[in-house]
Amino acid sequence: MEFGLSEEQDLMQETVRQFINQECPPTRLHEIFNAGEGHDGRIWQGLADLGLCGLMLPEKFGGAELEVLDLALVCEELGYGAFPGPFMMHSLAGVAIAKAGSSSQQDLWLPQIANGAQVATLALGEGANGWECSEWSTEVRDGRLHGIKDFVSHAALADLILVGLSDGHFAVVETGAEGLSVESQDGIDRSRPISRVKFDGVRCEVLNESGACVQAIQDVGLALLAADAFGAASRLVDLAVEYTKTREQFGRKVAEFQAVKHQLARLALEVEPTRALFWYAAHALDHLPIEASRSVAMAKAHISERGIEAARAVVELHGGLGFTWECDVQLWFKRMMFDRTYLGTPEFLRERCANLGGL
Repeated sequence: MEFGLSEEQDLMQETVRQFINQECPPTRLHEIFNAGEGHDGRIWQGLADLGLCGLMLPEKFGGAELEVLDLALVCEELGYGAFPGPFMMHSLAGVAIAKAGSSSQQDLWLPQIANGAQVATLALGEGANGWECSEWSTEVRDGRLHGIKDFVSHAALADLILVGLSDGHFAVVETGAEGLSVESQDGIDRSRPISRVKFDGVRCEVLNESGACVQAIQDVGLALLAADAFGAASRLVDLAVEYTKTREQFGRKVAEFQAVKHQLARLALEVEPTRALFWYAAHALDHLPIEASRSVAMAKAHISERGIEAARAVVELHGGLGFTWECDVQLWFKRMMFDRTYLGTPEFLRERCANLGGL
């Protein structure tokens, strides 16, 4: 692997960061979250105009036909900016249709997903049954979908929901279909509101052109969550540095105290080296499939765990102010908590790594 990004990748990241900084500063985030929306249509359209909604989709459908690493780099920037919107799940849904959909299914949905005109999301978790499709009960009988999914991100906003089935396939449903109901759930991250979605005999189409692909899409999702978590953790470190340079105690800037300098240095040392983990995990998905499943699980487990530890330290450096609603730190702390839990906690993922290694 080349341990460095190409000029095009650097430019793409810089473009996304500039866009988020301009269109979605913390003041705008507070406005969006106070409104209880977790989404801004203008910002979403801006991402679509940049060509990001179809980053991994075939060019013939309006996509850029890039790789998982490229998508992960975008997710890093969205994590750094605490972007409020369905980008990650939307991208994963598009990849699933491109991977397992028939020609007619791809023609129907992918152009609208690539240009952002239709919003798609994933429905995977099932309460106590968690994230393993072998333990799910959602199934299709006689062309009708039956089951309940929890923790569905931006379900109320989506036009399409890709539902993970117990046999490892995906079913696609339109959110206006009869028999589908969406119930908001309590979630800590307001940039990604979650819902319980019930399917009571809902008409659907199954994606089964290339066999079961739920696990493959979950692996991509783990890499993207790891990238998002790294971006959020990096922002938390930057916020700590900025704040300690302005906060004063005993007539001096807090950052001038040696103990605080050591704490900031330790934060950077815990967070920055984990960048290589999500780079390698995404690279493995693109080019080293035999290593991919274990690499993405390890990356997401380690980065999200380090990120939570960093978030706690940053709150302390803010003197306890960090988790109040008025302070920006809580935005990224809560995002880290979502990234840590979605698709499996570090403990769950380490057990999965052990099983993959035959231990």
